[in-house]
Amino acid sequence: MSKLRLSFGCWNYDRTRSLLEERVRADGIDLNYLNMPVEETFFRMLRNREFDVAEMSLSSYTVSLFKDQSFIAIPVFPSRYFRHSCIYVNVDSGIREPKDLIGKRVGNPEYQMTAPVWIRGVLADEYGVPVNSVTYCTGGEEEPNRPEKLKLDLPADIRVEPIGPTKTLSAMLATGEIDALYTARMPSSFHVGGGKVRRLFEDFVPVEQAYFRRTGIFPIMHTVVIRRDIYEQNRWVAQSLYKAFCQAQQETYRDLYETAALKVMLPWLTAHVEEARREMGDDFWPYGFERNKATLATFLRYSFEQGLSKHLLQAEQLFAPETLESFKI
Repeated sequence: MSKLRLSFGCWNYDRTRSLLEERVRADGIDLNYLNMPVEETFFRMLRNREFDVAEMSLSSYTVSLFKDQSFIAIPVFPSRYFRHSCIYVNVDSGIREPKDLIGKRVGNPEYQMTAPVWIRGVLADEYGVPVNSVTYCTGGEEEPNRPEKLKLDLPADIRVEPIGPTKTLSAMLATGEIDALYTARMPSSFHVGGGKVRRLFEDFVPVEQAYFRRTGIFPIMHTVVIRRDIYEQNRWVAQSLYKAFCQAQQETYRDLYETAALKVMLPWLTAHVEEARREMGDDFWPYGFERNKATLATFLRYSFEQGLSKHLLQAEQLFAPETLESFKI
């Protein structure tokens, strides 16, 4: 019997590489893995539905559920990231601690971008910086004219201003035209800006570790979505893909703790893995619904509180029902 051929847009992650290199195959599926940068994948999938399956911004996927519901997700999370390290400030802005952000002009490449959603939520929950207490300036970080992937309809108290057509957030941060930047990618002005840009949390690792100990949250950035028409015609693909992603991830866990030779160019990789296990458990990058339910619920609350979701979603509403139950791989 011939396999169902599906295109898959995704970056080249260690946890998905065995799918790219076809060492792991999804049952019944011939997966055409298209290795592309995340921004390109997101835009092409959201705007044009170009792939059958794709890595997807958790935030934009959530927003899409209030529009045409073109996609359905599986509980696989190729990107996770503690984002305390991703708040950058101009040294002359007067920002020394989180509450100093109140009343400032803050860059976000897109208001709907997942990283700033987490940052705004953490700043509100943990540091008393209300979401509506700053003005958000949106646009390209290194190149001008970045639009929102999906059109937004935000509450009146959320102030979002697009930057000029020739401006970039990275340069504006260095010159002081904006006071701070919440972003996923390190701005070039941080390392070539003549000392004008610094991190808000300069010693961020202990801050992020303390946050995890306190909350149990390892923030989810991206999930994996299936075009809903593909799913409705072949509902079995959700479970088949989920199983394959879990198998691919298990290979990576083994590679990270291989001591005969280092498979990743980090001199103290073994120590990093052991520290992660001590802090977060052996399965420190969990897939599946139950292990991530509380983290997803927090994100969905942030999405609602920040005006991106029109009502508060439950975590179960994000995923194909076939993938909500755990099973041993």
